[in-house]
Amino acid sequence: MPEQSPLQLTFSSNQLLQDLCGRHDAHLQLIEDNLGVQLVTRGNQLAIFGPAPQAGQAKQVLEDLYELLKNGVAISPSQVEAALRLTDGVLDNSMRSADLLSGSTVIATPQLKLMPRSVTQHRYVSALQKNTLVFGTGPAGTGKTYLAVAQAVSMLVGRQVSRIILTRPVLEAGERLGFLPGTFEEKIDPYLRPLFDALDDTLGRERWAKMRESGQIEIAPLAYMRGRTIKDSIMLLDEAQNTTPTQMKMFLTRLGENSRMFVTGDPAQSDLPPLRTPNGYVPQPNGLKDAIETLDGLRDIEIVRFRESDVVRHPLVSTIVTAYAERERQLNFKLGE
Repeated sequence: MPEQSPLQLTFSSNQLLQDLCGRHDAHLQLIEDNLGVQLVTRGNQLAIFGPAPQAGQAKQVLEDLYELLKNGVAISPSQVEAALRLTDGVLDNSMRSADLLSGSTVIATPQLKLMPRSVTQHRYVSALQKNTLVFGTGPAGTGKTYLAVAQAVSMLVGRQVSRIILTRPVLEAGERLGFLPGTFEEKIDPYLRPLFDALDDTLGRERWAKMRESGQIEIAPLAYMRGRTIKDSIMLLDEAQNTTPTQMKMFLTRLGENSRMFVTGDPAQSDLPPLRTPNGYVPQPNGLKDAIETLDGLRDIEIVRFRESDVVRHPLVSTIVTAYAERERQLNFKLGE
């Protein structure tokens, strides 16, 4: 079988080609490792050796990344990984990964600019920017909470709202806040660590601490939301799978003038205790799943569902999440026999 001819790319700027390749060709190495191709540069040309489908995907990734460089967007290994992920998801779509990475879905915060790293993230960020109520559901590591915090920060510093309110149900410790030692902040803060990490990255610790003192950023357990009408704010409910349907309805009806709500969680991972019935214990309905079933399809409400393939942490995390999901499916199948 004759050896397949390589795909040839020619770039107009040697400097941008160097940026495309990365330091010590690190970006090219990422593409080679992910797609099983070989990339060879010579002058302002780049040859792609490998099977036609993978070579075609490498060509699209390289062209899209070069287009970003031409538009003044710096390229890092994370951008290369994002382009690989996006290209894989939109190969048969009219929208290119360059469009997804450099378009209106970029979230600008004081500390950094965030770009979608999967097709689902692109849909999610677009929904956060356009809709009053957005649900982001799916497994850990997909960026649903991090991106929601970043979008809230972007809107706050852009003066689209005057306040961010962060909340989540306090269930994990199996204790009531009143019985935990310390001040209110010392009691609630450990449960909100993932939100704090996102604030550190997008605002800087010192700045968001001052904003918390001034009331621009408010942190409260879900129970403290009852009876309030929240105006001119972004309200973010994290770990929403640990709400009851009654708690979820209470939260959703706090929405006031010029406010938005971002709700994140994984309906499959509820920590709610089971309900005792005459026939034994049964799973307690969770408010996130109930709300999605009730509100899906309504105007100005968007539900974005992430999958195991959308995990953007260490590649092993996606493998772990997929393995657990498959094991749960097998167990459920056996129970249904």
